[in-house]
Amino acid sequence: MEERLQKIIARAGIASRRHAELLITSGQVRVNGHVVRELGSKADAAKDRIEAAGRVVEAKEGRRVYIILNKPPEVVSAMADPEGRKTLRNCLRGLPERVFPVGNLEYAASGLVFLTNDGDLAAELLKHWAKLEQLYQVKVKGMLTLPDLERLGKEIGVRMQTVRQPDATRGRAANFWYEVRMRDSKKEELRRLLFKEMHPLEKLKRIGLGPLTIEGIPRGRYRMIEQKEAEKLKKFEKTDEGRGEKGKGHSTPRPGRGERRAHRTRGREDRA
Repeated sequence: MEERLQKIIARAGIASRRHAELLITSGQVRVNGHVVRELGSKADAAKDRIEAAGRVVEAKEGRRVYIILNKPPEVVSAMADPEGRKTLRNCLRGLPERVFPVGNLEYAASGLVFLTNDGDLAAELLKHWAKLEQLYQVKVKGMLTLPDLERLGKEIGVRMQTVRQPDATRGRAANFWYEVRMRDSKKEELRRLLFKEMHPLEKLKRIGLGPLTIEGIPRGRYRMIEQKEAEKLKKFEKTDEGRGEKGKGHSTPRPGRGERRAHRTRGREDRA
């Protein structure tokens, strides 16, 4: 049965569907020896010889793999880097399947990265990535007060609260950590506003992606999850999208239990 080339390539775990489209348009895909550059081109994986980025696409569909990785800082959120920097591949030694990251986490940041070889799920998530809620811990220069957190949260449209300070001595720390629940599109806005407020962002760590969390996963390690757990990402995104249609109130912080307990202990995350 003929299918779009990008779908066949993604299902084989060679690249995400979006990256597969780039491989096609840049002339890195061949079907039966002929270069194919047009998006929408189809082939039959069972009959045709398909090559992508120098690799032969296997017709046999292997095991689908879903991974949550705790990325260290200064690691590229990709499987290869032309500059020779460390990549996610360095954290996945011994994994026989080829996987690719869904979404991106900047080079200096640490925390949760979701990887898979399920091209269909990856394409669905990337399509709605901007609507998927994420949970970050941010370290800023100095300290923000509770009124500051409420004011900044309302201005950006995110939810902010204080977390336990691992560097504190008798309740004091030079630079403080805060928890921010937001969508990816708000990240740069938060960075600019903190800089304007003379509290520049020093460290960034993603601890949650939709319903997924890196709790219990050491830095530089990963754990494999079941397909049904990974599929919750799609359900979470759809639920979140439905709430978003009601207006901006979804993202605006409201007084509640989280704010009243802003200084409570928040787990044992490594925030160094």
